[in-house]
Amino acid sequence: MLVLVRHGETAANADRLLQGRIDLPLTERGLRQAQALAGVGDSAALVVCSPLRRARETAAAIAGSRDATGGASTVVVDDRWVEIDYGDLDGRPVDGSWIPLWDRWRQDPEFAPPGGESLAAVGRRVRAACRELAERASGADVVVVTHVSPIKAAVTWALGVDDGAGWRMFCDLASVTRLDIHDRGPVLRSFNEVHHLVDVS
Repeated sequence: MLVLVRHGETAANADRLLQGRIDLPLTERGLRQAQALAGVGDSAALVVCSPLRRARETAAAIAGSRDATGGASTVVVDDRWVEIDYGDLDGRPVDGSWIPLWDRWRQDPEFAPPGGESLAAVGRRVRAACRELAERASGADVVVVTHVSPIKAAVTWALGVDDGAGWRMFCDLASVTRLDIHDRGPVLRSFNEVHHLVDVS
């Protein structure tokens, strides 16, 4: 199974800022969220993560748990799981000031904001990463600690739908999404699990 984990909270998340390639650490709450994810990787054969700090810190909590239970604790960094590049919009508030640009982005998966990356480009790199992990994930759990856009791209891959379908999904911080890998193709088993966060304030 391919287990997709979104990183814990950062200050940009708390302040409702667009956070693409901004490389912030987890907040105290984000660290608690990461600790709540610890059991997710107990039976995993591999933990992969984005190169950004928020993902690496979340992955470290998962890998540390595996080490404590006798599993391998190495985390493999794969740049294909990095968050979408918002370009000039990175760090901007999530508000209505740039709605015309946002609307164009939503209507055309090939459109990229100034200095940024298109949703289709994210889809291409994530699909390649998913295909590469699929064989291993068909016989054992593979945990990928990443970001909202790559998770949505992986789900669109599993469902066989257009990249633009990602705009119709909501993915919480520190959530878990599971893709079963079969000979006939990937199957979405669960999306946006958050039950492990019930005691995280």
